[in-house]
Order: sequence, then structure tokens, then C-alpha cells
Amino acid sequence: MEYILGIDIGTGSTKAVALNLNYEPISTSQHYYPTHSVKPGYSEQEPEIIYQAFLNCIADLKTELGAEPFTVGLSSAMHSLIMVDSNGEPLAPMITWADNRSADIANRLLNGDEGLQLYASTGTPIHPMSPLCKIIWLRENEPQLFIETSKFISIKEYIWFKLFGEYKIDYSIASCTGLFDINKLNWNEEALKLCKINSAHLSEPVQTSFSNTKLVQAHQAFFNNKNVSFVIGASDGCLANLGSEAISDGAAAVTIGTSGALRVPSSKPVVNKNAMTFNYILDSETFICGGPINNGGLALQWLMKNVFGKKELNEADYTNLFNEIETSAVGSNGLIFLPYLTGERAPIWNSRASGTFLGLSNQHHQKDMARAVIEGICFSLNDVLTEMETNGASIKKIHASGGFVHSKVWMQILADVTGKEILLITEEDASAVGAAYLAAKANGLIDNYPSATQNKFNIIYPDTSHHIFYQRRFGIYKKAYVNLKECMKEINNS
Repeated sequence: MEYILGIDIGTGSTKAVALNLNYEPISTSQHYYPTHSVKPGYSEQEPEIIYQAFLNCIADLKTELGAEPFTVGLSSAMHSLIMVDSNGEPLAPMITWADNRSADIANRLLNGDEGLQLYASTGTPIHPMSPLCKIIWLRENEPQLFIETSKFISIKEYIWFKLFGEYKIDYSIASCTGLFDINKLNWNEEALKLCKINSAHLSEPVQTSFSNTKLVQAHQAFFNNKNVSFVIGASDGCLANLGSEAISDGAAAVTIGTSGALRVPSSKPVVNKNAMTFNYILDSETFICGGPINNGGLALQWLMKNVFGKKELNEADYTNLFNEIETSAVGSNGLIFLPYLTGERAPIWNSRASGTFLGLSNQHHQKDMARAVIEGICFSLNDVLTEMETNGASIKKIHASGGFVHSKVWMQILADVTGKEILLITEEDASAVGAAYLAAKANGLIDNYPSATQNKFNIIYPDTSHHIFYQRRFGIYKKAYVNLKECMKEINNS
């Protein structure tokens, strides 16, 4: 059987989707791994565990389908940082996008002369998520580790090095480091000076269509010595747009998993210095522009575990909760939730923002709190959408991906809050599907990206009366953050 394999190396798991040559999903595999927080604000993972999950996904599908893939396309989470020695061995755990230890560095850059200029040239918001801020923090706080580091790389670069023994970074992952000039397509000298590193400390940037077939000897037997083409691919956000077919004018993509994001395609960067919307590279013709939010499914998981007392969450728990949410009134009976449990990225970029229930009374039940959390996440994404439209983006419809697509009530709330049609293109992992599409094009199987659905998709339409109601609630949501911002700062500094 001939098939194309797309693999997304995510924060919570690695997911692989096999597509036949008609670009229809035929099988999937997923392997999970933990995240550790050894100190408040830290978020770390073990690169070797992630690499083994990557290999296990491939092995699963090879066994199930009884054949080698024709080609493999790679997607990965953004903003990870691994410090490796001259042999490519990690010197410390990987720092994930969610790590907040460099918050003071980000604030310092934003308050200085270089911050917004770096954002404009690199496309990456100034925030502790970025490798730029993380490397500066390491230099100032762990100088010995900084000195011993031969290369600063991401999780995809780590896996690519393990496979091929070479350090390459695709333009897409490079464009979300804060170290890469998205117009000149090379490392940004000003960013390197701030970090006190040079290009030798980083991988060689390549097009997202870059491929290799020459596995290191240790892995040749894994593919029976066949020349399987690996395509380096792009970031998970960019590929989610591709996999959910949101790369045409008027289409936006929304992904809600642990975190969330809203993204639109553009032929050029869209610079918004107020909201610092990102500009990441998909391919030589397309930028993906938008904003990420910190708290997606993470906020709902927090509610169920820490407030509702659910110890081990399973599918039945979520099904029951969403059934309950449907019985709560639109607007959660007057309850509003600011979902900033781990600070927030776009559009407020405040790592010290905190979560808040507003309007809570003894008349509220668990279902109201749960609905308020869902509505709060949707308000947060609508905040990004509003900024994108204010800055000139024309958004007529939203293509949905991520774990939330399994909840009809969640997608309906998003439609009602935004006033946009929500299109569900595929329930498979959109980033992995996008990686397979990119690999297919890179290998010459097609001239243009495939449209696997042939317009066979589900549409969730907004309820007009609910949208009018939510517009008023969104105004209160925005005002609440402005009024509470200083209180949040005081609480975090106390």
C-alpha cells in the first residue's frame, strides 16, 4: 500500500496521520509524554522521550499498513529550545513554548528601543515564549550552561539531527524564534548580538520543502534501507492552516488544543505593533499571520481537575460536561471568565495576567462555570480576530481544528461569539495532515496543495440573536481586563 505520512511533534504528544494517494486519512497513531515544572513558571520536557514517541508513531503505521511510507512530512510545536553539546546531546531538558522564566527579559526588550523593531523584522512577538528571550535568560542566569552549549535548537532540529546527522531548520520554525529575518531569510544580526551568539550556534535555515533520504546508518534498517524521503516541513500553526484548507483569502483557521490560535494566510507580513500579531512562514508564497492564546483546553482541564475534583479525566468526563454545558443559558447565567490561568499572549501579551470569574454568585452551578470557561476561551480568540480585522484582514469563515472539534456545543459557541461560519474540514490532526500535503507537493506528486475533502465539510452557522448578545458580553470581557490589569500585577508582585 502506498501512503504519505504526516507527523506533528506536539507539546503533549506526537501524532501521525497516514494518507492514501487520494489524500484520504487511512490510519493514525499517537504517543503521549509529560511536561515538568520544576519551579513556578518553568515548562520542560525530555527530548529523547519525544524522539522515541516520534519513532513509535512511524513504527505503528508501518506495522499496521504493512509498507514503508512514500514520503514523510514533519510538523512541530513552535518556540522550543534545546541546548546541545558538540555531539548533539542535550545538556538540559528542553524548554517549551509555555515556559515563563524569561518574562523580565521580554519586558525589558519591550520597554527598550529594540523590542518592536525586532518584532517587525523577525515576525515573532516579544514574549518569554520565544527562543530569543530564553537564550538571553540563559546567558544571564545560567552562564556555565550557556558557555557549554554548542547549538541552540528546537525539537524538530533535534529529531532531524538524530535522523540525518545534520543541523537544518526550516524557514517556518526559524521565523518563530525571534532570531530570524523573515524578509531577508537569514539570521537577524541584531537579535544575535542581544543573545551574544553567532550563526554557528544555530542551524542552517532551509526552505520548508527541503528533503533528505540519507538516514544515518543507525536508522537505515528501520526503513529496510529504502530511500524514504523526509520533508522538513513547517510549524504546527502554519500546517494547521494548510491541513484545514485555510490558505485562501477570506479564510481563517482556529486551533484549540491545550492552547489556541487564530491565523490567516497572507502574501506578505502583517505588522501590528499594538497587538504584536505573528508572521510565520508556510512556504515561499505564503505567510501565516495571527495570534496565539495560552489557555485553550488547558483552562477546561484545570476547571475539571482543580475545581470539580476529577482526578483522571477520560472521554466520558468531557462528554458529560459538554452535555451539561448545553443546559446552561447563553452567557452562563451572567458569569464571565477571563481565561488567563497561565498569563496570556495575543493580543494583550501579559505574562502576569491571571484568571478571573466575574459575576459569580450562589445561584451558579458547575455547568455555568464550565460554560463560562468555554465562552471565555472563545472571547479570547475573538479578541485576536478583532485585532486582525482592524488591521485589514477580511475573515468570512473559520476553519476549525484541534481537540475542540469533537464538541458541537463548543464549536457553536465559537460561531455565535465570532459571528462567523465554522467549517470542520477534518477531524484528524490538521497539522499532521498539512505536513503530509506539503511533503506531497515537495516530492512532485502534485503541483498545488491537495483538497482532500472536495468541499465535503460540516458547517456550523452562528445564531444571529446569540451573536448580538455575545457582542455585548465581549465588551464587558474587554473592559474587565482593562479594569483588573493593575490588580493582577499587584497580586503577582506581592
